[in-house]
Amino acid sequence: MPRVDYLNPPGAPALYSPDSLAWQVFKNPVALFVGGITAVLLELAEPRVRTGVWGHSIFPTDPLTRIKRTGAVTHATVYAPAESATRIIQMVNRMHERVEGRTPAGHPFRANDLVLLNWVQATVGYGFMEAYAAFVRPFGDAERDRFYVESQPVAQLFGATGAPRSLVEQRAQFEEMRPHLEDHVIVHDFLAIMKKVPALPLFMRPLQPVMVRAGVSLLPSWLRERLNLGAEWQLKPREEKLLRWLGAKFDRLTIPGAPPAQACQRLGLPRNYLYQPSARTR
Repeated sequence: MPRVDYLNPPGAPALYSPDSLAWQVFKNPVALFVGGITAVLLELAEPRVRTGVWGHSIFPTDPLTRIKRTGAVTHATVYAPAESATRIIQMVNRMHERVEGRTPAGHPFRANDLVLLNWVQATVGYGFMEAYAAFVRPFGDAERDRFYVESQPVAQLFGATGAPRSLVEQRAQFEEMRPHLEDHVIVHDFLAIMKKVPALPLFMRPLQPVMVRAGVSLLPSWLRERLNLGAEWQLKPREEKLLRWLGAKFDRLTIPGAPPAQACQRLGLPRNYLYQPSARTR
């Protein structure tokens, strides 16, 4: 992953507008962690994606490095100058071109298969957006539609030409994929890893198992049942309340050295531009 300069060149636009919902959603660490859990669970439930992720990445042996790398790509895609973001997306696409094989059941797959690219984009959009809506600020259907529309140019760069463009299309895509999703030991291995790997800052680490369960809570109920993620994965009311409080706090907390604040500076905006109450009503 090449180093990204979020401060330069001055005035360089990102792939997303500063007034986009993505700039709101991806600045919030609660939404990022919780939504990332949801997205990966949806991906690992699909046999071809699961085989590609688990068999062709370092996640099983070095999950912390993989988590940091994925987070860096996510931030770069949203906040980096468009030229840098596009270069990183092209790098990811080249990596995907080399990933192919067969599932344990013998079904061939390629990481750059259009169906799989569309599914991954759908899971990412759903995971992060629903985490923000659940634990930071509620979204209505119109905002969900807007989020998917704003994400289209980036989805196209990743090759996901059939990524959902609306809430209706996202729901249809989930229904279309529903017969193909299944439980697997890797799903549960992933959850066990994510409860233990030191992925969060030290002061937030006691909450990490709770945030993992929060990611499970956002799955469609039919998929939770299919993955055998029962009552032990349910958030308690006080835990939901705590995560909403934490999500709201982080939504107003400017972190000067973080990509969202630096991207605002690059565009001549105040560093706290995204963290003001007015930003949440744009």
